[in-house]
Amino acid sequence: MARQAIVVGLGRFGISLAQELDTLGFDVLALDSSDHVIENLQGQLTYMIKGDSTSEAVLRDLGIANYDLGIVAIGSDIQANIMTTILLKTLGVKQVIARSNNTLHTQTLERVGADKVVNPEHDAGVRMAHTLFNPDVQDYLSVASKFGISRVKPPTNVVGKTIEESGLGGTRDKYGVSVIALRRGKDPIIFPAKDESIRENDVLFIAGRDDLLDRMRSEDINN
Repeated sequence: MARQAIVVGLGRFGISLAQELDTLGFDVLALDSSDHVIENLQGQLTYMIKGDSTSEAVLRDLGIANYDLGIVAIGSDIQANIMTTILLKTLGVKQVIARSNNTLHTQTLERVGADKVVNPEHDAGVRMAHTLFNPDVQDYLSVASKFGISRVKPPTNVVGKTIEESGLGGTRDKYGVSVIALRRGKDPIIFPAKDESIRENDVLFIAGRDDLLDRMRSEDINN
């Protein structure tokens, strides 16, 4: 039986999430308070309904307690965002993920019980800051404060060298960062050995402190 998910708030963020969850095999119900939004999305999502997510009665009528996942994607109305998060948790949704606009909003959502809080604008800004000025960096994922994973094309000065020779073998090597995976064609290599040679068309996934990742990228640019 497919897992059930409800996405509340159908802006661009909510629509993208609903469509992706549908692709992943969830039974997705999309909920928004605007008739106009629902009308404009006809044909894009399978199950949509117009309703007030801050109404306990509306959510109970939807059988919300049976849902495995609830995503609160409301962006502009912070009060509705927080109230919806509280109701989804109170009414028994197994996991609730809520969208945040700022630090105070994040702290509030965590205090009222959100299992996970995301800030798509902030996350996109962090990724852009780490990738904007270096063509070798394809993406960046923040894992914790000042620690992340960069997906990079191998700089020319490391192609043909082993991971250890390149200084990317761990905290004791030149850069103090680690190649935790690489993709070679369609084949992933998880935790490659230090004597694994780096090839021109590989994609490297490198984990480390942000300052060490920045140092590595800066030295690669200048070499």
